[in-house]
Amino acid sequence: MLKLRLVWVAASLFLPALVLGQAPEGAEHDFQLELQAQNRYFFKEGLYPGQRRNYLSFAVTPEYSLEWAQGRNLIKLVGFGRLDQFDQNRTHVDLRELYYQKVKKNWEISLGFKKIFWGVTESAHLVDIINQTDQVESFDGEQKLGQPMVHFSYLSNWGTWDFFYLPYARKRQFPSQRGRLRFPDVIEREDFVIDSEIEEWHPGAAMRWSHYFGPIDIGVSYYYGVGREPLFIGLASESPQLIYPIIHQSGLDLQATTGPLLWKLETIYRYADEQDFVSLAAGFEYTFGNIAASGLDLGILAEYLYDSRDELAINNLANDVFTGLRLAFNDVSSTEFLAGGTFDLEGSSRFFSVESSRRFGNVWKGELEARLFHRVKTDELAFFLRNDSFLQFTLFRYF
Repeated sequence: MLKLRLVWVAASLFLPALVLGQAPEGAEHDFQLELQAQNRYFFKEGLYPGQRRNYLSFAVTPEYSLEWAQGRNLIKLVGFGRLDQFDQNRTHVDLRELYYQKVKKNWEISLGFKKIFWGVTESAHLVDIINQTDQVESFDGEQKLGQPMVHFSYLSNWGTWDFFYLPYARKRQFPSQRGRLRFPDVIEREDFVIDSEIEEWHPGAAMRWSHYFGPIDIGVSYYYGVGREPLFIGLASESPQLIYPIIHQSGLDLQATTGPLLWKLETIYRYADEQDFVSLAAGFEYTFGNIAASGLDLGILAEYLYDSRDELAINNLANDVFTGLRLAFNDVSSTEFLAGGTFDLEGSSRFFSVESSRRFGNVWKGELEARLFHRVKTDELAFFLRNDSFLQFTLFRYF
């Protein structure tokens, strides 16, 4: 087993570099660099010792790609690193992507670290299972860690078939002692146990079929392996159990486009020895385009969220409704605005979010984000974060 692990690590890390050294003349290179300065301000004092109200951080994202043979061969590298003022666990580096891809006729194959996204709904991405969440980077789970994989994709008349071999599972990192958005006890990666004798090296596999029928886009997926979502058992007790179970997950995502109206659905069934459950997110987005000939598009979103785990759902979306507004100004600065709220139908909990972005010239961009917790129920995991509403501003510089 150890030999197989070493072979995989060597192949996934060094095969792209080997191919890079043999790239023919005329290959197309592209290098981009993103720098960011970010400040998070928390409206209330923290619940736990050592926490601050203001956190400054800096991040860098280098990206390099090499293509040749009319794009049939590709090497892509995306790195990431952040330096945080107080939270030592948020100071981290990650290999987001490093893979070699070969395209031939109606199939392609990739080997290395890669990011894969599945999903159509706004408030929750239930079917998105391939990559682990970068928990310290984004509260909403949008940022992902790179995942080592072999990815084979086949395009047929009856849709696209994607197959994945996932030899290694990555654990989430949670905030440190002085970080915010954390639980009462500091949780480290090593505190979690993977329900397998070979821990992170428990092999995983996944497949997805996607196709369209008229206005309907459909995806059907299946995953087996180490769950990406940790299971908390007795978190408030003196001896909590922190487990990554071995899971089977079946998923369906569906989107129907009927003019300015989009109908969206994601649903999963997940089975593990520790628990099994059903989760669903379904709703619509209606867009009023070019209002009063101003170029402004206004989108209205509404989604229903259900999780049969009830209060044990880590996403706190057991029986909730999400509503939101999306504004796209369609100007040269790509100004966008999204605001929404999630409302618990069985209690008082409310979660609000605001996201806005705008470019300044060709190389600068600003983003504003707010996350607000209001009247969170005591039996939800988010109760530990009830004082952690924050406002975040990020300034990007592109090279």
